[in-house]
Amino acid sequence: MKKLLNTLYVTTENAYLSLDGETVVILSEGQEPGKIPLHLFEGIVTFGYTGASPALMGKCAEYNKQIVFLTPQGKFLARSIGKQYGNILLRKKQFALSEQGRFQIAKNMISAKLYNSSSVIRRAISDYPRRLDCQTWGESERVLKQNAKAVYWLKDAESLRGIEGASAVSYFSVFDQLILQQRESFRFQGRSRRPPLDNVNALLSFGYALLTSMCVSALETVGLDPYLGFFHADRPGRCSLALDLEEEFRAYLVDRFVLSLINRKMITEKAFYQKENGAVLLTDEGRKSFLTAWQERKKEVIVHPFLKEKVEVGLLPYVQAMLLARFLREDLDEYPPFLWK
Repeated sequence: MKKLLNTLYVTTENAYLSLDGETVVILSEGQEPGKIPLHLFEGIVTFGYTGASPALMGKCAEYNKQIVFLTPQGKFLARSIGKQYGNILLRKKQFALSEQGRFQIAKNMISAKLYNSSSVIRRAISDYPRRLDCQTWGESERVLKQNAKAVYWLKDAESLRGIEGASAVSYFSVFDQLILQQRESFRFQGRSRRPPLDNVNALLSFGYALLTSMCVSALETVGLDPYLGFFHADRPGRCSLALDLEEEFRAYLVDRFVLSLINRKMITEKAFYQKENGAVLLTDEGRKSFLTAWQERKKEVIVHPFLKEKVEVGLLPYVQAMLLARFLREDLDEYPPFLWK
């Protein structure tokens, strides 16, 4: 249970939410992990299938407090809201900025992506100074950090896409050197997406898909439209804003996680199979191993760089979605992207 940005996050597995007077009671396996008065928060986000009592849902609806239900993996299920609760003003602001003002938000997100990518390299150099080509990696880190700053001088979206693409090439050109174990089975010669053509790309694609789902759920939770973005172009069926938000977390949440799986031998070549068209995919057991480790990774706690509060890694997209909503409501002067330090 974590109260953050006036939202109560319930991550306890099998937690059932009930009402005692004006207090939310968390119940789990016969225990009572916590209580919190209703007046202390604006909404509840709960991860799990156990649910909430009708009395609590009714009281929250009466007080215009939403309850958002997500799966244990973070996939959006439903939202319980009252008659007067809505996010029409928030979405109107989002739509307005998608026409004018989107560029500044996009620059913040992409600058954070490049900075976090450079941080992955910096941490690798620090951890393995004798096993890596530090000169090559140091140059890539320098380029990424320089580009992260240069983003703010750009004048148009096309230039932003150009510097983001060039930075990705620089970053992935040295990614293979971070694979220190199982080199025979996990060679990385460049990013391949649709379909992934090797074991490393299969892991990256699966991780990015999970991260996208988390970002969609986070945006749905705060009442934003995940399909109307600021950096990615609008297309039917494309969750552009979720993809925008995802950019801040790719290196920190997925890339480092995939490297850890390989280097710690938590996943091996037996976890993959190849289709006739050359696509490399995870087996059922491979996905199970990935997801088990992924759930553990999400439970890790860090200090959020902007809020200066301890936050579970799995809640980071929800925190950033809430900060974006607050910026759109003009509670913040600028959107503060996630920067891993």
